[in-house]
Amino acid sequence: MFGYVCINRQELKVKDYETYRSYYCGLCHDLHRRYGRIGQMLLNYDMTFLAVLLTGLYEPGQVKNRRRCVTHPFQRHELIHNGFTEYAADMTVLLSYQKAVDDWRDERSRPRRALAASLRSDYQKLKIKYPRQARTLDECVDLLARAERQNSRDLDYVAGLTGKFLGEMFVCREDEWQADLRSLGFYLGKFVYLMDAFEDMEKDRKHGNYNIFLGMRQEHPEAFEKMVESILVDMMSQCSRVFERLPILQGAEILRNILYSGVWCRYSVILEQRRKKKQPSAEK
Repeated sequence: MFGYVCINRQELKVKDYETYRSYYCGLCHDLHRRYGRIGQMLLNYDMTFLAVLLTGLYEPGQVKNRRRCVTHPFQRHELIHNGFTEYAADMTVLLSYQKAVDDWRDERSRPRRALAASLRSDYQKLKIKYPRQARTLDECVDLLARAERQNSRDLDYVAGLTGKFLGEMFVCREDEWQADLRSLGFYLGKFVYLMDAFEDMEKDRKHGNYNIFLGMRQEHPEAFEKMVESILVDMMSQCSRVFERLPILQGAEILRNILYSGVWCRYSVILEQRRKKKQPSAEK
């Protein structure tokens, strides 16, 4: 998974961090319980955000446990478990299968091919259980592959395909909140796609892979980073605006930490790494 939708731990209160970790551990537990060790390996921040978001919106009954695990064998950690951590686990497997297939297709990565093979049976079951989400994911992945083969320069269209399928996954129930959840997921999905493209630019250039930003950088070398920042800020502004319309109290500070601060942590690291590479080596 992408892993951009994370907390900024330095800006989060201790009690909120402990709550967030409980959701993270709860998702880990559900992945292991439903999909075994392979499922547990798919644990990511993006779907943890979804579990916190849906729990905060619908406020379901939930179970809190304290457990040891392989990662923390000597100390019990609290975990939060409910229907939305289970839903997030299912969406994790749906996304991970398609991501593994895409990586195999693009990079001929044998480990990713093996992962796709190990998830194929679960993926087929989830397609039956969640036909709307799976259908949108399949359609968007196919369209994205076609756009990449055609070397599309249409940034809104290409990023919007990720936004479309993530938006559909954010809609776990077709009710009065579905429009806002779909919109929030759409803008967040576009942001994630563009962040991933921005981070992978040099790797994609070196290997001759498609990247929506390579053409833009060539056409606007001086203004490129400012243009990218402006686009990303706009995506998160739209996303945050939708979030603030939702009647969420439980976990609201965690979600705001992620949307207003956490999503920018990796971006800052990427910029810093690039600036260091541009600096000439100090003379000895």
